[in-house]
Amino acid sequence: MALRPRQWTKNLLLFAGIIFAAKLGDASRWLEAIAAFGAYCAASSAAYLVNDVRDASHDRAHPVKRLRPIARGELSVRAAYAVAATLLVIAVALVSPLGLASLAFLAGFLVLQAAYTLWLKHVVLIDVMTIAGLFVVRAAAGAAGVHVRISPWLLLCTALLALFLALAKRRGELVLVGGEATPGRPVLEGYSLALVDQLVSVVAACTVIAYSLYTFTARDSKALMVTIPFVVFGVFRYLLLIHRQDLGEEPEEVLLRDVPMLLCIAAWGACAAVILALT
Repeated sequence: MALRPRQWTKNLLLFAGIIFAAKLGDASRWLEAIAAFGAYCAASSAAYLVNDVRDASHDRAHPVKRLRPIARGELSVRAAYAVAATLLVIAVALVSPLGLASLAFLAGFLVLQAAYTLWLKHVVLIDVMTIAGLFVVRAAAGAAGVHVRISPWLLLCTALLALFLALAKRRGELVLVGGEATPGRPVLEGYSLALVDQLVSVVAACTVIAYSLYTFTARDSKALMVTIPFVVFGVFRYLLLIHRQDLGEEPEEVLLRDVPMLLCIAAWGACAAVILALT
């Protein structure tokens, strides 16, 4: 589907603020968080439509992306732009009641997304760092939307985890094309499997360390340290999948289909929620 609903899983970060602020029993804040989630789903889909219009000719040469509706000619350029504009209006309408900060974060998200689509995705290393930045904006926007403070450590963990997934995605693309760049991804010319594997390992280690430091220094509850094994297993499991099964080009597919990964995420979420609620 052109709107890529599977990728809306990225926007679950909008709920990080209400969860880690332990406001799970506040119905009004849940409504605000849901509104923010809906807004970023709409904004993300609008960005995907514009991106697919610009990349249609390149996507037709890609073994997977050629199946996208715009690349196949099932969705016209005019219709794609019309839907994107409608989605942007919906996104703004949803976040407007949440305050100026939420509007500012949405504007920043759209500007950064546009910069990525038009230019940054073609710049080696900057491309994956921009993806990480978009995840950080989501997490911060979720906290702003429900008017709570989010720990800088959590923002750092978000950035590192997003960078880890983005690098794994680049690795998956390299494997898919046999290590050679394709017309659809000229930025791959700046990467190699050896380089990406080293970067993935470094960022994976930094992610685990940053999360551990967050739990050690958490003002609300140091009991969150018991969730560290879930994070370690999740990172290890993902590394196993991208090396043994050459997965990673579509992170959302891995997260939605791998049962051990799903169980790990569910266990981490349940454990963290209980600890935060009790403390």
